[in-house]
Amino acid sequence: MAYRIAVLPGDGIGTEVVPQAIRVLDKIAEKYGHQFEYNQGLIGGAAIDATGHPLPEETLGLCYNSDAVLLGAIGGPKWDNLPTHLRPEVGALLPLRKELGLYANIRPCRMYSALADASTLKKEVLEGTDMVVIRELTGGMYFGPKGRETVDGVERAWDTMLYSTPEIERIVRLAFEAARKRTRKEVCSVDKANVLEASRLWRETAIRVAADYPDVTLTHMYVDNAAMQLVRNPRQFDVVVTENTFGDILTDQASMLSASLGMLPSASIGGNVALYEPAHGSAPDIAGQKKANPLATILSTAMMLEYSFNLVTEARAIEDAVEKVLSKGFRTGDIMEAGKTLVNTEEMTDRVLEELA
Repeated sequence: MAYRIAVLPGDGIGTEVVPQAIRVLDKIAEKYGHQFEYNQGLIGGAAIDATGHPLPEETLGLCYNSDAVLLGAIGGPKWDNLPTHLRPEVGALLPLRKELGLYANIRPCRMYSALADASTLKKEVLEGTDMVVIRELTGGMYFGPKGRETVDGVERAWDTMLYSTPEIERIVRLAFEAARKRTRKEVCSVDKANVLEASRLWRETAIRVAADYPDVTLTHMYVDNAAMQLVRNPRQFDVVVTENTFGDILTDQASMLSASLGMLPSASIGGNVALYEPAHGSAPDIAGQKKANPLATILSTAMMLEYSFNLVTEARAIEDAVEKVLSKGFRTGDIMEAGKTLVNTEEMTDRVLEELA
């Protein structure tokens, strides 16, 4: 069977790490007898330069007609001063998620034993960390009513956190289903119900949904406390579910539990076509220097194999290969430690391919 993948390298290091992930997919195809068909499209700043818009209709059509989307990273200083609707993050990423119906972002976060000393956190704090953060992706302040105005010489702006019961229920239910497949079967719903009306609705809905999952334990935590607990005792978490803005912040913070954003994969699901991307940004400061860590993107392809194509054995093979490479001491600059072997973007992928072979 041939699997059609829309490939959107984007900007900055996205154009460096995505080809490495494709090399890994090619090795999987060769080893397990699959066929992956790649079709490349423009997105973000690269699309602005070529077409004047960060999300061309051609790219959107390409995504609609694919089985999965592999995205690199978008944005950079070059496009920061454009009007808001044309900036890569606002004009491409948010509408792409909306158009594809990708209401859930899934980011697994675990501590690789080989990287225990690479994190800025103490090893004894990190040991045993193995969580999944599920972030609502198409609601909240990022998509609610917003605006700016000047009244009597005073400028003001507003962004509205807006959620409906169905939006909350579907993401919370997804979290419970994910928890059911895990050993601990625990869901922590993160909100700010002591202050925000939208969070009160979120908590009430989570409690109601929990009644359908008597085998799963539900707890609640305010987002400010959750931020503190992530670095105080991260292993207390199993499945975390939260709204869009809170999830955006907490998942970046959680990346340090894996030593670097360069280690954190993600999947955005909900519609017929899912999107897979590393959690990191375009990192223009190191773009073109072969310093980028390709492992987050490679691990994102493992999520693609599992979630979109149901190729679980192949997904585990990639994850195992990454773990073996790390255990042998190979490191890109973002996870470098004393006594380890520094490799560049392509060389790290070479090591993963050797393990897969």
